[in-house]
Amino acid sequence: MSNVVNDLLSSLTLEEKASLVAGADMWKTRDIPRAGIPSIAMFDGTNGVRKPASTNEMGLFTENIPATSFPTGVALGSSWNAELLYEVGAALGRESLALDTQILLGPGVNMKRSPLGGRNFEYYSEDPVLSGELGAAMVKGLQSMGVGASVKHFACNNQETEKMISNSVVDERTLREIYLTAFEIIVKKADPWTVMCSYNQLNGTYTSEHEHLLKDILRDEWHYDGVVMSDWTAVYDRLKALRAGLDLEMPGPASYNAAKLAAAVRSGELEEETLNASVRRILTLVEKTTAAAKSAEGTWDVEAHHALARKAAAESIVLLKNENGTLPIGMNETKSIAVIGQKAKKPRFQGGGSARVTPTKLDIPYDEMEIITNGKTSLSFAEGYRNDNVPDEALIEESVRIAKSSDLAVIFAGQPEGTESEGYDSNAIDLPPAQVELIKAVSAVQPRCVVVLCNGTALAMKEWIDRVPAVVELWLSGQGSGAAIAGVLFGHVNPSGKLSETFPVKLSDNPSYLTFGDGNHQAVYSEGIFTGYRYYDKKELDPLFPFGHGLSYTTFEYRDLKVTIQGDKAAVECQVHNTGSMEGKEVVQLYVHDEASRLIRPVKELKGFAKIPLQPGETKTVTFALEPRDFSYFDPKQNRWVAETGAFTIMVGSSSRDIRLSSRMNLTFEPGPAPELGLYSLIADWMAAPNSREALLLFIEEMNRHITDKIALDDQSMAFLGDFPLVKLIQLYGQEMLQDRSPESVVQELIKQVNGKQA
Repeated sequence: MSNVVNDLLSSLTLEEKASLVAGADMWKTRDIPRAGIPSIAMFDGTNGVRKPASTNEMGLFTENIPATSFPTGVALGSSWNAELLYEVGAALGRESLALDTQILLGPGVNMKRSPLGGRNFEYYSEDPVLSGELGAAMVKGLQSMGVGASVKHFACNNQETEKMISNSVVDERTLREIYLTAFEIIVKKADPWTVMCSYNQLNGTYTSEHEHLLKDILRDEWHYDGVVMSDWTAVYDRLKALRAGLDLEMPGPASYNAAKLAAAVRSGELEEETLNASVRRILTLVEKTTAAAKSAEGTWDVEAHHALARKAAAESIVLLKNENGTLPIGMNETKSIAVIGQKAKKPRFQGGGSARVTPTKLDIPYDEMEIITNGKTSLSFAEGYRNDNVPDEALIEESVRIAKSSDLAVIFAGQPEGTESEGYDSNAIDLPPAQVELIKAVSAVQPRCVVVLCNGTALAMKEWIDRVPAVVELWLSGQGSGAAIAGVLFGHVNPSGKLSETFPVKLSDNPSYLTFGDGNHQAVYSEGIFTGYRYYDKKELDPLFPFGHGLSYTTFEYRDLKVTIQGDKAAVECQVHNTGSMEGKEVVQLYVHDEASRLIRPVKELKGFAKIPLQPGETKTVTFALEPRDFSYFDPKQNRWVAETGAFTIMVGSSSRDIRLSSRMNLTFEPGPAPELGLYSLIADWMAAPNSREALLLFIEEMNRHITDKIALDDQSMAFLGDFPLVKLIQLYGQEMLQDRSPESVVQELIKQVNGKQA
């Protein structure tokens, strides 16, 4: 914090300070001209700058100032390319500066708990490590330009249904391992200038006033000192929120809350230093962002950013299925192509709500296919389905006719416009019946049938997947997606995307199926840590397409896995060889399996990944470094991350279900502090540390002198007694030795003995 900030703070009146912790209007912070404090502007920006014509309007249902529409989060997540995310982040920073934007409200890194989530298209993955690493790269790129990120939505905002009042009921272990880890990685690696809280309650407390979330974890444990802002209207009790560490209420002006804060300081209900702490952080943010704004050029290279949007879209495309070498399309043997589906000419390239960007330009898939074929292969078009997706037999018959007379058919399908948006969740993950009928009819007459999917979340495909030889996942990939898909179809680009979420066979296979969005003001995360691939692995349930899946036009061989133990760390390396005839990129995925642990753990967990380009015949060495945290689980009893000494399996593969190499190793970790003992601590808790074990065994020895049914804490008896609270064991067996003492007092005396020795 600079001297300038301190001087500014000391010059402000109480009312001025109270006014600074809320916005001035829909998108700006307050200025105080008397003190030389300017306002700064912030706009939505998960995949492009969404700036309305006025800072007094939301602009959700109108066209906004044009900006590059980059691929949405679901697409960028499937790129598995941190360098690309940095590059996109820097481009967003340049556009933000040109559009007089100091804070971009993104990235969104919430976990994909269910494929029904309305905002899934904005988020990267179902896995916290993948989301965290990609999010950190995006933040670093954006902030390298002097534009602040706002990582959102903190935390457990995983549905749109009743999101402003819904209570996310999440146990502490699940919270830490699944829903906070991505935020933690970004905070520690990229230091985002702001974090945005979510609307929902977390275990009965709104996140905007959640001391455990904002203070204990974010501030104290992760040492975050940036600005915490609210989502728009997410403040419920301003005093509680300020005390918990929420600095900025948006939108403004919220004068009524400013008056409350000033009055609370005057009455002694609120310490002025609590208000000062938030004002300091806001002034520091203003100082950071205005420094970069002074050097802004006021424009950007529209064509260069469009080229980057195309590149990012191409890297995000996932080749799901490719039988009989259907793709890429060779123009020598394919003289005519039937292009079917409304989305080929009216592409769906983004979702709805606050992430909807007005693009600077837009590639049309059909037009881009025409550019590539250049008259060498004839294209014919049929609409296939109507906007309302009600089956139209005439459109299907037309599609069948042109498919039958062509050498190959490409069907552009996907969820209808408006299906995926902020504000509401979906109710199904199947294609509309009109599109299903279309695919069945076309594939029946044209065996060389390719389906291109435009959607923002996992789809079920069991009705038609076996009828077509090739399926390509285009996602909602922004304004450059038309050129990107054309390039992939004709082999100008080798697809290298990998699924960042599991595609189930049917919706009911999803682990959150029974408790997602039931509309009772509760969101009970009953699946716990078993989200996404963790669930499918543990249940031994085959998905349609697994997490990390994605095919290529070339082939890769994995060789020579080496794991070197370095104390409580491990260095992992392997070689990857391009055995095909085409240049390609492979995403090498590293998973860790804990062979035996005190608490239940997933079969495998992603702990690292690398995307590498390889020429035909080229071999590269890929390296990973594993820290103790990579072998740990969160123990809610001890309120800390625990790595247990024992055997682990390191797995390297091309997807979560395509493991190519594995190695078993033993690791030794320093034991952490002994579990804190309480009145109802279990026998197993007492046996977990040397001092408490010694005290317990001496006590059991003394108790055995008074009873005939002797107690032995061996392996066999521990299987029965381990889950007994010690106080209950004493109630059962220790009555004769207690005299006038209560079992509770005896346990408390033992705890004092143990604590004395530990001290």
